[in-house]
Amino acid sequence: MLDTNEILKIALDMVNWNSVPADTAVHVHGKNIKKVMLMIDVSTADLMLAKNLGCDAVITHHPIGIAAINFYKVIDRHIDYMKENGISENTARTSILDLKRRIEIRNHTQIYSSAIDSAKLLDMPLVNIHQPCDEYAKRVISKKIQNKNPNLVSELITSLEEIPEFRKAETKIQVAYGQPDSYVGKWVAVIAAGTNGGFHVAKNYFENGISTVLYFHIDYNDLIKLRESAIQGNLVILGHLAGDSIGMNALGDKLEAEGMEVVRKDIIRV
Repeated sequence: MLDTNEILKIALDMVNWNSVPADTAVHVHGKNIKKVMLMIDVSTADLMLAKNLGCDAVITHHPIGIAAINFYKVIDRHIDYMKENGISENTARTSILDLKRRIEIRNHTQIYSSAIDSAKLLDMPLVNIHQPCDEYAKRVISKKIQNKNPNLVSELITSLEEIPEFRKAETKIQVAYGQPDSYVGKWVAVIAAGTNGGFHVAKNYFENGISTVLYFHIDYNDLIKLRESAIQGNLVILGHLAGDSIGMNALGDKLEAEGMEVVRKDIIRV
């Protein structure tokens, strides 16, 4: 049996992290946990379902509560990624200003305590684990591309479809911008930085020698801006649920290895 802090530590250990990122938190503490429900998003109905199924805790992926309010803080990781790829810190920081502020304002409007209050009323321990699971997915995706070393974008997609979550997803990997028969060239997986970098971040990469950018998803308005810019490059969209499922499945497997029963909901089972 585990407690909620031990569950969180297992997630951090998956990526060898020592500190808890701003988009991840234990919201309702619990101990003696033998059975958990794992999901991408949580609602009061989900908590009631977990209770009815005899679960001792719920682990959700996307930020809620204080983790949602502070979510904008992890967007700064885009700066680290861009600097690693030769983009100046000033250019990188400028390119995320609007995105970061937009997320901060959006989440400021949320009724952020709803699911947490429901969990407290139901006496249901509740944890959300976001960036550690996405970081795990990023490493799986990057390792696959490195091992396969694809020449064309279409070959990159074929390589990634070997990952079970992508292969089983109803949303197939798409070339949102560029062409499947384009050369991959230098690539970057822009994952585990809170959310996708939108138009400005992709544009920065394309302007600084990165031929292929991988996002889980992109807003349509950002995609239109890319198309209007006519800048050369390839943007590959992997799929939100499939991408999130990689890290959450890995966490579920780790918990099962600890002897815990795991119920997976809203996750692509593999």
